[in-house]
Amino acid sequence: MGLLALLRKLRASSEQELRILLLGLDNAGKTTLLKQLANEDITHITPTQGFNIKSVQSTGFKLNVWDIGGQRKIRPYWRNYFENTDVLIYVIDSSDRRRFDETAEELSELLNEDKLEGVPLLVFANKQDLLGAAAPSELALGLALQTIKNRGWQIQACCACTGEGVQDGMNWICQTIKKK
Repeated sequence: MGLLALLRKLRASSEQELRILLLGLDNAGKTTLLKQLANEDITHITPTQGFNIKSVQSTGFKLNVWDIGGQRKIRPYWRNYFENTDVLIYVIDSSDRRRFDETAEELSELLNEDKLEGVPLLVFANKQDLLGAAAPSELALGLALQTIKNRGWQIQACCACTGEGVQDGMNWICQTIKKK
């Protein structure tokens, strides 16, 4: 089932627009994930120097996904995109263990932002196909996700290159938005 089919299932009868913010450290796989969601070619991905936006139209439904670059020099600008965010997707390179502390710190700062208060969080534990990738349960502990009480959250194993696990994450988003 593709993203459009999921969106149609979500709100076939009423017009709704969602703003999804896609964040994470550089090289986590955010742009690959975005292109996978849009059913675009992923063979030539370059580091995002600013941001990418993909909008998907469906009958009475519009999904706007904002992919913001994750380089250290760009991260201070993330806060310019927080306004009116409906869902936060945070992408982690599960195989880059040397950056787990850095990614945990960045996520913690995001979760403390007033403009993101109560916004549902989907963590994609990306690159599960790589040798030595941390399991989602290990990442959840390192990110202290179990301490989150002010929002719905989910961690989802995935491989943005193959699309494995991506639809499961999007299903969670759809179910979470329906409950609002």
